Amino acid sequence: MSNHQKPIRSGFGARTTASEVLDGSDLHGKRAIVTGGHSGLGLETTKALAAAGAEVLVASRDQQAARYAIRDIPGASIGALDLSDLHSVRIFAERILARGQHIDMLINNAGIMACPETRVGPGWEAQFAVNHIGHFALTSLLLPLLEGGARVVSVSSAGHHNSPLRWDDMQFRKAYDKWLAYGQSKTANALFALQLDRLGRERGIRSFSLHPGKIFTPLQRHLTQAEMKGEGWLDDNGVPADPSFKNPTQGAATQVWAATSLQLDGLGGLYCEDCDVALRADEACEPFVGVMSYAVDLDEAERLWALSASMTGIDAFSDRR
Repeated sequence: MSNHQKPIRSGFGARTTASEVLDGSDLHGKRAIVTGGHSGLGLETTKALAAAGAEVLVASRDQQAARYAIRDIPGASIGALDLSDLHSVRIFAERILARGQHIDMLINNAGIMACPETRVGPGWEAQFAVNHIGHFALTSLLLPLLEGGARVVSVSSAGHHNSPLRWDDMQFRKAYDKWLAYGQSKTANALFALQLDRLGRERGIRSFSLHPGKIFTPLQRHLTQAEMKGEGWLDDNGVPADPSFKNPTQGAATQVWAATSLQLDGLGGLYCEDCDVALRADEACEPFVGVMSYAVDLDEAERLWALSASMTGIDAFSDRR
């Protein structure tokens, strides 16, 4: 586990917005890719980076929705990407590689949560496939453009507290549980960031994962109002009832901070929350705060990387010495 997994007193917090993180920053000449950058936290991330001068490519499965969402954002463009389809991932990556332009920030933001049991590709559980495998393949294929100074940011979640990697039934062949499947995929995001940083730092690639906070976005599309009431998120009238929820621009702040902050120079492989490096969960005083030990375990991260490379047929570091 990383020795640096502890807060650095960034000066920001849970209510910091993405624009506040970038106040005074000049990102002209920087290029970013944001998966799902047309909706929810991704859209707020796109807006903030573009407002600071960055060129932002929004990678989206829904081209029509993406085109409409970014219509008034100077410096933003769109590219077709379906993370559930490795062929789509390869086509997207090939188009980016053909441009030959360095990528400064890759923000793996897109994801699905608590969906009904769904199988994609060769029968993979959809949340693991979209949230982790698709981003693993995308990042690996884009490696040549990330080398020489880039940050890769993977949006995990406090939902990772729900489940470690289920090595005995990773694809939920025995019995599907949508929250355990989501939790496993978010643990995978954190472990991916850890191993990518471990392998990529000598090539100038640093990697982080994060919990953005609780935010009402399209991510909840698969949840009923009754379920959200049961979680205490909504009251009996369907009105937000949990004061700990952030608004979308506050929710986007941590991924923007992880992608750009000079405070993180020289660091990597860390799990962040509330615009700071997170505590370990066993040091926190509240449930679902900090990072679980199994999500920052080097052996688990290495094992997951090997599995992901086997599943996709892609290993960007197979030639490492």
